[in-house]
Amino acid sequence: MTSYSVEGVKFPRPFRIRRLGHFGFNLSDIDAGIDFYGRLLGFDMPDMVHLKMLAPPDVPTDFIVDDRVPFMTFNSDHHAMIIAHPSVGPIIGDPEGHPEVTMSHFTWQVGSLEEVVNAQQYLSEKTKLIRTGRDMPGSNWHCYFSTPEGQTCELYYGMEQVGINGRSKPMPYYDRRFDGEFPMPQISDFTERDQKIEAGVSMEDGFQRTEFGDDRRYDVGGVMLRRPFKVTSLGPVAVFVEDMAASVAFYTEMLGFKVTETVTYNGHDFVFLRHGNEHHSLKLYPLESRAMLGLSEHSRTVSMGMRLGSYQQLKNAVEWLKSEGVTFIDQPPELNPGIDYTVFGLDPDGHAIQLYYYMEQLDWEGKRRPVESRRAVTTPWPDTIEALEDTYADQTFMGPLG
Repeated sequence: MTSYSVEGVKFPRPFRIRRLGHFGFNLSDIDAGIDFYGRLLGFDMPDMVHLKMLAPPDVPTDFIVDDRVPFMTFNSDHHAMIIAHPSVGPIIGDPEGHPEVTMSHFTWQVGSLEEVVNAQQYLSEKTKLIRTGRDMPGSNWHCYFSTPEGQTCELYYGMEQVGINGRSKPMPYYDRRFDGEFPMPQISDFTERDQKIEAGVSMEDGFQRTEFGDDRRYDVGGVMLRRPFKVTSLGPVAVFVEDMAASVAFYTEMLGFKVTETVTYNGHDFVFLRHGNEHHSLKLYPLESRAMLGLSEHSRTVSMGMRLGSYQQLKNAVEWLKSEGVTFIDQPPELNPGIDYTVFGLDPDGHAIQLYYYMEQLDWEGKRRPVESRRAVTTPWPDTIEALEDTYADQTFMGPLG
């Protein structure tokens, strides 16, 4: 078997996925999307792009219904999600002929720029590359490629961090956007900053990060926030696929995911895959199960997961979001292996957002917890629950909650 050195460690491919990075949804109403993900779920907006202003003069834009592209985040990453109107698909590179692909892309972060570059050659020999280079805004070096089902995936490195002043990089930084090949090695972001300061560019000219919500404040772990919970990480991402075997092979053989568990429910097989020690970060559902599960017929997206900071926050979120008019749907608990208490709320376009607080961690040999040893979910949810060995034992939120 071919092996590659990834910073001195041998792997079957020249990169190693570290985490689920960000994603994009195509929504029919941009303002409704901002309200749902901003005011209700607590994402801030560090940037807003108007595509008609950025498009080259020879590129037609009269077909665009709404050219605004809000970049949204819950942490210091420049963006954790991107909202766009479906009409901008031809401009931003959405796959043609796949109207049910309403998740414009989902991304996986690797550990270095070198891994991104090496991945380009590796993936070009195995699948369709869509584009490579460096995005602006966001500053992330990327490699976009297609899955067997027409979804767009991205491997990336180097997401811009938005600091305490809340300013993203201003437009003069966009001259370091690359479309296609670029020379290696590249200067650091701090060298880039110093060069811009020397040229008279001020970070104060960047977009001011916008927070949404009213003046109400809630005690969230000792910090007063605009809602009684905090999103602390993304994932798992779940998509419907027509050819399960081909999709499993793509993610395992090409990208390095491992199958943690396969669940058979009502005659359908559902596959749960991981890139690290969490039970799963990717879920593959058979397309023929979509109607059975009551999910939107317009989309191949099953759900996007968003972890909250604690069990108490999850309980508070459900109560608060219901009071704000969010619709929740029931999903079979059998299809949530590795997660105990969880809910699914619908965004304005019917995409399901999975909220949860806990993900099972695998042991050092990659073994999951036996099904019979998992926590039994009871209704109504108890006020408190017993800790498991891996409760609150995985990744923590870096930085203040607000």
